[in-house]
Formats: sequence, structure tokens, C-alpha cells
Amino acid sequence: MKPPLFIRPLTEGERTQLEDALHTTDAFRLRRAQYLLASARGQKPREIAHHFGGCEQNVRNVVRAFETLGLECLNPKSRRPKTSKPVFEEGELAQLKHLLHQSPRLFGKNTSLWTQSLLAEVACQEGVCEHPVSDETIRRALARLGANWKRAKHWLTSPDAQYALKKTGESGCFASQSLIPNGC
Repeated sequence: MKPPLFIRPLTEGERTQLEDALHTTDAFRLRRAQYLLASARGQKPREIAHHFGGCEQNVRNVVRAFETLGLECLNPKSRRPKTSKPVFEEGELAQLKHLLHQSPRLFGKNTSLWTQSLLAEVACQEGVCEHPVSDETIRRALARLGANWKRAKHWLTSPDAQYALKKTGESGCFASQSLIPNGC
């Protein structure tokens, strides 16, 4: 059986800083200071976890962090992964681009316009990605492709047979309006 894990003897400055941390509003610093001071009093990790409502392994982690980092262990570290890879590698980006050049109707959708959420849904259904992704992931993938994603524009047309002529102003109906002086 391993001997119980305790922290090394505290210096007067370390003890003062740990006691000051007991009065902070930051729960992370407070809990760690409680663990360390209890360990300095000779309490075992199991007793500390039971008394403060944590888990025994967390107490051990804090004690080990104090041994390596000192009082720096009271400050939270980044929770970001050390390494990350994009969801869409080069092969998946090519498949995504191929999807964009097809109509959503080919995939059983009731629209002819791609949206980022629709593209994410179809990409998951077609096996381009392993799990559903967010609109932001699709936006970043499209940016990597060099695609300039813009919102679809809805064009209004008129059932009037003369609409095209009136719109360009080639018929006489709008020409008379341009002769009206300003302010009338």
C-alpha cells in the first residue's frame, strides 16, 4: 500500500497566501486553498475529499500540482485542447465543395438554396463528417475553401407582361415621370 499523499511543509509566505485565498470569491482558488491547507494539517486525501465535498483523485491532483508548480496551482489553466485538428481535412473539403455544386433537392430537401445549417445536415447524412457539426464549423470550412458565403437573395418579379420593359424604363410610362420637376 502506498503511503498517504501530503504536501511538503509550507513556508510562512505560502501559508499566508493560502489563507488569503480562503477569502476570495473565486471558487477554484478557494477550493484548492482548502485542499492544500488541510493537507498541510496532516489530513489524508480521502478525509479532505469527504470534508470538502470533492473527489479523492482531485485532491491528489491538487497536491501534486502544488509540488510541481507551487502556489501557481491556485490559478486555473486553459481548458483548450493541446492539439486540435479541423473537422474537415482536405478530402472532406473536396466532398463539401462537391455537395455545394449540387442541388439540395437531390438529397431530399424541400429547397433549392443551400444554407449553412442545411449543408451541415447533408454533410453528416452523406458521411462527409462523422457527427453533426455547427454552422460555424461549416462557415470556417467554406472560408478555407475560399468560398464567399452570402445570404440567398430573393428576387421579386411581376406577372405583368410589360414588367421587363417598365423596369428598364424603355417603355414610355416611366419616361413621363422623369420630366416632372423636383418638388412637385
